[in-house]
Amino acid sequence: MRCHYFDGIADTLSDERKIANLPALIQDKLLQSDFIVPLFFTRYHRTIAAPSMLQARVFAVAIRFNFPRFLYGLAITLLLGGGLLGNLLADWDFSQISRRAEALYGPLGAGRQRIDAWQHLLTAQKQVSETEQLNVVNLFFNRQLHYEEDIDLWHEIDYWATPIQSLWKGAGDCEDYAIAKYFSLRHLGVPAEKLRITYVKALRQNRAHMVLTYYASPEAMPLVLDSLMDPILPASQRPDLLPVYAFNGEGLWLTGAAGNKKVGDSKRLSRWQDVLKKMTAEGFPASSDN
Repeated sequence: MRCHYFDGIADTLSDERKIANLPALIQDKLLQSDFIVPLFFTRYHRTIAAPSMLQARVFAVAIRFNFPRFLYGLAITLLLGGGLLGNLLADWDFSQISRRAEALYGPLGAGRQRIDAWQHLLTAQKQVSETEQLNVVNLFFNRQLHYEEDIDLWHEIDYWATPIQSLWKGAGDCEDYAIAKYFSLRHLGVPAEKLRITYVKALRQNRAHMVLTYYASPEAMPLVLDSLMDPILPASQRPDLLPVYAFNGEGLWLTGAAGNKKVGDSKRLSRWQDVLKKMTAEGFPASSDN
């Protein structure tokens, strides 16, 4: 996952000005980002350009004390439309899914045992509490997968894998863990509004990172399911993570100094859309998750 950090843009750009008013050097840097959405966070005095997610190159800036109207409009315009999520509460035919996966990817090898273990988990955990589901799912993927960069695993700079692909490989990077946990918990019956895949900066590692966050209620402090550690902690106990944005099957939120504000839906997030299309090809039933 590629992410660029730019200091000082907030001093250059007001909420009425456009990208053309940025210094040429900063414009060049912005155009090197996969997805150009600089976000200024007052607390850290830093502007963050988020990773590749939309095919079109766009920009938006959250200005101190203010959420500009043009950002809101751009986000809604660009994020509306397209794509269906798998019917996450329907029964999944793992015999068909395994056959389709083998046809798509070749022999599953040891991945078949990991996929079978996932199927068993989803069957065994349907009647337990959400707290137990969170812990079991988090531990399962943290143990079943080992961390590997996309460039080494998929020979691409930024590749979002389906849970089947991750279990087939027995590996993935941060977003692959978060995606697999999200779909598992949704299938177990956890409502979409309680789950968000959250893009953060991991401050200790000084790099982009993704986690799954769980909200027991809309205003609750979220719990963080992280590939970097097994314990599930409240976000208030994870000062090493700086949130940037979050999404699920129902929407996209900007976080940080601008607040936790929904700015649209996630149906035009191209890499997310690719995951859903690949899951449909793998045999997961296609229907709206909204």
